[in-house]
Amino acid sequence: MNLTEKREVLKKFYTPVGVVLFRLNIPANLITFFSLLFGTASALAYYYENLTIAATFLFISGILDLTDGTVARLSGKPTKFGAVFDWIADKWVDGLILGIVGYLYTDPFWATVAVTASLLHSFIKPVVYAEIGYQVKVKGKIQDPLENVGFFGRPETHISLIIFTILEKLNAPIGLSYGIKIITILTLFSLLSRIIYLYKNFGRTYDE
Repeated sequence: MNLTEKREVLKKFYTPVGVVLFRLNIPANLITFFSLLFGTASALAYYYENLTIAATFLFISGILDLTDGTVARLSGKPTKFGAVFDWIADKWVDGLILGIVGYLYTDPFWATVAVTASLLHSFIKPVVYAEIGYQVKVKGKIQDPLENVGFFGRPETHISLIIFTILEKLNAPIGLSYGIKIITILTLFSLLSRIIYLYKNFGRTYDE
C-alpha cells in the first residue's frame, strides 16, 4: 500500500485541481497555508467530535497539499522556503490530528506513539539528505534513497483516518479507537523497513 509508488497515476486526479488554482493566480505558498488551515480546522473538528467536518476538512487539506507543488512547478517559481514551509505545515497537521484523535479515542500512550512514529517516518528523510545526500533534484523535488521505501506514509495515514472516521460515524465495530492503533503499528513497521533499508545499503561504510 505505497501510494508514493503510484504518484504518476495519482497526478491524473489532482493535477487538474492544481491547474485551476494556477490559472486563478493563487501562489503556491498560499495554497500550503490553506492546507495548514484546513488541517488545523480538521483537528479542531475532531476535538469537538464533529466527524463529518473533520473528515471533509482533512480531505481538502490533503488535496491542497498535493497541489501546491503542482502550482509551484507550473509557475516556474518553486522556492526553497516553499519546500521547507510545506514540510512544516504537513507535520503540524499530522501531529495535531494524530495527537487529538489518539488522545480522545484511545489514551495518551497511543497518542504519543502515533505522533512520534509519524514524525520519525517523515523526518528520517531530511536526515538522509544531510548524512547520505541525494543524487538529483527534479523540478524542485528531491529524488532521495527513501523515495519508494516504506509502505505506510502520509497519504496512507490520511486515507485510513478518513475511512475509520466514516466507520466511527456509522457506529461500525471498528472505528477510530482501533484505527489509530492500526495506523500507528503500520507506521512503525514502515519506519522499521526504512531503517533496515538504510542499514543494508549504508551501514558498513562512512565517507568523511
